[in-house]
Amino acid sequence: MDAVTYPDAKIIRFITENMIPLRVAFDAQPLSADFNIKWTPALITLDPDGNEHHRTVGFLAVQDLIPSLLLGIGKSYFETDQFDEALGSLERLLEKYPESGSAPEAIFLRGVCRYKSTQKPEPLKAAYEQLTAEYPSSEWTKRAYPYRLL
Repeated sequence: MDAVTYPDAKIIRFITENMIPLRVAFDAQPLSADFNIKWTPALITLDPDGNEHHRTVGFLAVQDLIPSLLLGIGKSYFETDQFDEALGSLERLLEKYPESGSAPEAIFLRGVCRYKSTQKPEPLKAAYEQLTAEYPSSEWTKRAYPYRLL
């Protein structure tokens, strides 16, 4: 990723504006053990307390890295019950990168965030219907399958 993805101006700008990057070699102790880094590149999204919320392992192209990072940011907010902030990241991902591999999980999480914010089941069913229409073979469509009954 050093030769292709990281030098891209969009990637540099996104990371600079949204994250605090830290590079750790897979064999650098104790951090590689603390974060269970077994292979590189391993991209881990942590919250301010150092809790992991998202991880990718392996190469990501320029067009895939930003959506993956947005998903990680959204999951960090989601898993700390900051649903409005999570929705902001997920909506940004879906608006700008609807064809990315991160989009199906973002649709699923958006539905769950909306449900948890309102306690109304309609967003869960809407997520399932969108996943079925746009990503029928996605694992996230399968995970949302029970929502069809709502």
